[in-house]
Amino acid sequence: MRKPSIALARYITEACKAKGIRHIVLSPGSRNAPLTIGYTADPYFTCYSVVDERSAAFFALGIAQQIAAPVAVVCTSGSAVLNYHPAVAEAYYSNVPLVVISADRPTSKLDIGDGQTIRQVGVLSNHTTFDANLSDNEADARSNTYLLNRALNAAITESLPVHINAPFEEPLYETTTENVVFENIPPSPPTSYLSESHLEDFLTRWNAASRKMVLVGVLAPGSLEEKYVRMLAEDPSVLVLTETTSNLHHPQFVPYIDKLITAAHTPEMLSDLRPEILLTFGGMVVSKKIKQFLRESQPAAHYHIDLHKGYDTYFCLTHHFRSQVNAFFRAIAPRWQAVASDYQQKWLQLMGEVAAVQQSYLAEAPFSDFKALEIVLSSIPEGYNLQLANSSTVRYAQLLPSKSSWRVWCNRGTSGIDGSTSTAVGAAVANKKPTAIVTGDLSFFYDSNALWNNYIPNSFKMILLNNGGGGIFRILPGDKSDKNFEQFFETPHHLSAENFCATFGIRYQSANDLSSLKEKITSFFNESNKPTLLEIFTEREKNDKVLLNYFAVLKKFVLLRR
Repeated sequence: MRKPSIALARYITEACKAKGIRHIVLSPGSRNAPLTIGYTADPYFTCYSVVDERSAAFFALGIAQQIAAPVAVVCTSGSAVLNYHPAVAEAYYSNVPLVVISADRPTSKLDIGDGQTIRQVGVLSNHTTFDANLSDNEADARSNTYLLNRALNAAITESLPVHINAPFEEPLYETTTENVVFENIPPSPPTSYLSESHLEDFLTRWNAASRKMVLVGVLAPGSLEEKYVRMLAEDPSVLVLTETTSNLHHPQFVPYIDKLITAAHTPEMLSDLRPEILLTFGGMVVSKKIKQFLRESQPAAHYHIDLHKGYDTYFCLTHHFRSQVNAFFRAIAPRWQAVASDYQQKWLQLMGEVAAVQQSYLAEAPFSDFKALEIVLSSIPEGYNLQLANSSTVRYAQLLPSKSSWRVWCNRGTSGIDGSTSTAVGAAVANKKPTAIVTGDLSFFYDSNALWNNYIPNSFKMILLNNGGGGIFRILPGDKSDKNFEQFFETPHHLSAENFCATFGIRYQSANDLSSLKEKITSFFNESNKPTLLEIFTEREKNDKVLLNYFAVLKKFVLLRR
């Protein structure tokens, strides 16, 4: 089998093989040629070629997100590695094991005027858990082996991005049949640590409280065993709040946090909603309303469960249980005591009434982002892998029903719009279930190179809400009459995805009113011989009014209800 003549490149490829890293996303370049030769010549690896490094990194992130295992991205020297940084930051805050491998020039070639040469050592270190800066001196093989083991084991055990920087001297394209033996040091599996004293403290508080809130952030589907889902649901003193990205469903859970906080807007109701104790698990939470509420109405104690991170999001963190969520519930289940309370039922009853108000409101609402998304989400078939873009899309999704058979994902680590479609394409490649992304116009056009990808499955569906600008800024606080608002915040445009689709071989459809959307959506999810995009045009200056009026109607309903 053909191998790169540079020994360091052979050590890197063998290290990936030893650690079970099969998926390699390559961007074309010359300095990384030894790695490209090594990976593509070995049938062990599944290799992808993605030209745009920023898109390539998010594409790799989407694969890693789905397989829950490290995926490598490989680039040439110079500014190429800098384009990985948005995806690396997302991976860091979302606990996705992304392995960045950047080719570099030897140290002696830095800062002497050579092209494609920057200071690459540590360039991603703010958002990596380990940096392996390798040596091109064959005498340093033992040190390189140690660093490669450290880096790849960290990605596996900590589920975080790492950076391997590898200097290569020319010639770069020569090959050999000579093997190298990589001395593999297997990673130690992560273990839960549950202090008995902290568990006792938690249980003492928990079993004595009649108002207990459980708030679940981003969570992979199937993360919590069903028996613990039932245990939470069947305790009348426990109110479980979830989000679309929590992938956790039960009739006794509240999946519409913003609607709950809006409905409970009076001082008396907010006081009744305030929990005595808060238990959180999962990743980032979308709802700003719940963050504001819990920061202003802090519980007496807050416990967070996460094997890796324990953010003090609500400024009242009592203890971080460094544990897998099932291990935590397994430890406390025998001593869990259900408490008589009307806490859960009171808010479930209110949410049932709010659901009826929403149904009535949307039935009469004019065509808008909110109305269009109601139709789109109700039309997505069972069993879909659903990706949501950031900004307004993921927020609208929190207000609308989702199907328990969906697997819902969103890049909530940094909440950026920069790689949503690329991530969705990677997820569609890795997950054989049909995949759809719902995105806004700025997210889509910002990441349009996601379509410059030869691996998009024919089953891939894209729903693009095009309101002609950054519509979310009309919803957020700010003076909309300011002369600079449109140009520098909302950034209105007249772009359409039609020509992008023609360029990249995507089947294109469009809708610009309620009747055309209902007509197109009925067959949109049918099988197709190419990926399909549905572009829905809405009025930029109407969407914010429809949404803000909706929240006003909820508040008015609650006041009349009293």
